[in-house]
Amino acid sequence: MIVVRDRGRRGHTQLGWLDSRHTFSFGDYHDPNHMGYRSLRVINDDRVIPGAGFATHRHRDMEIISYVLSGALAHKDSIGTGSTIRPGEVQRMSAGTGIMHSEFNASATESVHFLQIWILPETRGIAPGCEQKQFAPEERRNRFRLVVDRRGGDGAVTVHQDLRLYAATLDSGTRLTQSLPAGRHAWLQVAQGVVALEGDELREGDGAAISGEASITLETTTGAELLLFDLA
Repeated sequence: MIVVRDRGRRGHTQLGWLDSRHTFSFGDYHDPNHMGYRSLRVINDDRVIPGAGFATHRHRDMEIISYVLSGALAHKDSIGTGSTIRPGEVQRMSAGTGIMHSEFNASATESVHFLQIWILPETRGIAPGCEQKQFAPEERRNRFRLVVDRRGGDGAVTVHQDLRLYAATLDSGTRLTQSLPAGRHAWLQVAQGVVALEGDELREGDGAAISGEASITLETTTGAELLLFDLA
């Protein structure tokens, strides 16, 4: 079964410096029918103007993944991490018992576009932590590359949940069939571009909950960037 989450029905936060679309309930946007999917709790599609960003604030008991699509995102936190996240890099921050952090557009001239993803941890009260890795474009070209994994397999970023996250960048004219593990669930998020999922067109911002399917087939005539979550 495949259920599409239409991009046009997402929540929306519009501030002077931030344009954010919420796939699931977040902040002032509350929809009891869209509170998350399995352990996937938040997918925020954020655009931040040059020089602006999220001032220092607190999180706890959440796995937070930052995936930059364009521009650069500067991260600083209370455990001493200071880094810049760029396209092709994935950062996981475990809030655990509590962490303070800020996120700012690292450029004074260009906007930054990124996905902020929250995962419910399998254990509460762990020590806060942060990990960031880069994945070369050729590793994700026309195939799904594991970028986040419970055990950090295949060089992926670790996460404290039974979850695997794959990223793919498809060239125009690509057809890709991806097998799905039996007894698991999946979420496909179109980060950029246009793709047909089993013949149904999905555009940037669309998502799809997938259950009971042995595989999915994706086709694009224009190119696309995709995230695929394998969930318990």
